[in-house]
Amino acid sequence: MAEKQMKTLTKQEVAKHNKEGDLWVIIDSKVYDLSRFSSLHPGGLAVLLDEEVAGKDATEVFYQLHRHEVLLKPAYTRLQVGTIEGSKPSIKTLAPGELSPVPYAEPTWLSKGYHSPYYKESHRKLQQAVRKFTDEVLYPDAQAREEDGKRPSQSVYDAMAPLNLHTMRLGPGKHLKGLTLMGGIVQPEEFDYFHELVITQEFVRANARGYADGMLGGMVIGLPPVLNFGSEKLKQEVVPPVLAGKKFISLAISEAFAGSDVAGLRCTAKKTEDGKFFIVNGTKKWITNGTFSDYFTVGCRTDGGLTVLLIPRGPGVETTQIKTSYSTTAGTAYITFDNVKVPVENILGKENGGLQVILSNFNHERWVMCCGSARGQRMIVEECLKWASQRKVFGKPLIAQAVIRHKLAAMIARVESVQNWLENVTYQMTLMNYKEQSAKLAGQIGFLKMYCTRTAQETATDAVQIFGGRGITKTGMGKLIEHYHRTVPFDAILGGAEDVLGDLGVRQAMKNMPKSARL
Repeated sequence: MAEKQMKTLTKQEVAKHNKEGDLWVIIDSKVYDLSRFSSLHPGGLAVLLDEEVAGKDATEVFYQLHRHEVLLKPAYTRLQVGTIEGSKPSIKTLAPGELSPVPYAEPTWLSKGYHSPYYKESHRKLQQAVRKFTDEVLYPDAQAREEDGKRPSQSVYDAMAPLNLHTMRLGPGKHLKGLTLMGGIVQPEEFDYFHELVITQEFVRANARGYADGMLGGMVIGLPPVLNFGSEKLKQEVVPPVLAGKKFISLAISEAFAGSDVAGLRCTAKKTEDGKFFIVNGTKKWITNGTFSDYFTVGCRTDGGLTVLLIPRGPGVETTQIKTSYSTTAGTAYITFDNVKVPVENILGKENGGLQVILSNFNHERWVMCCGSARGQRMIVEECLKWASQRKVFGKPLIAQAVIRHKLAAMIARVESVQNWLENVTYQMTLMNYKEQSAKLAGQIGFLKMYCTRTAQETATDAVQIFGGRGITKTGMGKLIEHYHRTVPFDAILGGAEDVLGDLGVRQAMKNMPKSARL
């Protein structure tokens, strides 16, 4: 099909087309013919016939009512018939992978003219590559699946696998040895927690909280116990297909009876008389990716304590979708185990030593959630800064209101403090082995997650106030704000409730309280 020829027009020529059936408008130097579209306009014909719109430069009015992405849809780009003589577009569409120029939209290390001691060239190259991948591959699928509730598309899993993105999300370690990471951008031996932080934060930019968990959130917390505590045979059977995105795994610890209280688990595993199998009975609840998982890393009560078993989907295993306040694309499940026969070889760690296996996972899981929370808050800051600049109230931009500037100041201060604390903890992680992290960072990470999720909820509340009615509407200008406000409590619950983590941090601190200290 031949490319449509655009006319060069004057504002005077456009002004002649200002009535029903012959209706043109100017938006950011581009001329659109809305004559046929006007009767289909979701906002009604009257809006288009307004004297400030019909035949006029309606740029300011348009951006009061619509997001820029509307103009990028094929249905609307084909309505363009020309451009205004001597004018150029002033509103820029970011190319895939491009950084945002909005103040505080990017962390300091990505902001022009600023510096950081934490990030090397490989971090910057990885960020560029993952952002482009997120913009081009992840974002379109995330928006579609968040809406229809289906599992993330297999094509996306398949696109990630050759880049070893699934593998890198498990952090640095032996599992990366010999692999080509993101096309060779970073070497396995130099991959550190800052590289993982980069990947996690870029993925969050897909702006779909349920999809973020559906994108193998279960693997990130369910596979490490297999890697770290499973037998070689078990690892050879399970790990390759999971990291290839062909099989799926979940961490199944929480129950209706026990969440943060891991010691209160009631799911039982009884050994058969010949000692070759466990018979598992019980339930698990709120299990991420559970509806489509092939394997489950399950905490069970055994005769001498807690034991973690790897249970494949099979006879006696049933999963049911749980509808939560984010999309069913996350695959959140209620699981029942009814006389499920599991070989003793599927023990992860030691029999009755399951508490160590479960606890070994928590620091990394909570840290990952902090990475996501920090980036999520920053996206909301960007949305609010844009809206406050373009929205007009009482004849002035919204940003002219002191109360709005006060809210923005608090939001910016919160997200900057979260990111800086996160980077400090991440730096400690790069220099500590597992035992040191457990001893010194469990409390710090607990505090950090508590702070992240509390500040996130404050930011969500402020953002709704800034957007008003649009902030509680699922579509349109405030859709990201509505989505964030509705789904932000997930981070405050998953991986440990705020109060539990705050208490953990204080108890860890008190272990090191010197007896000699006095006022």
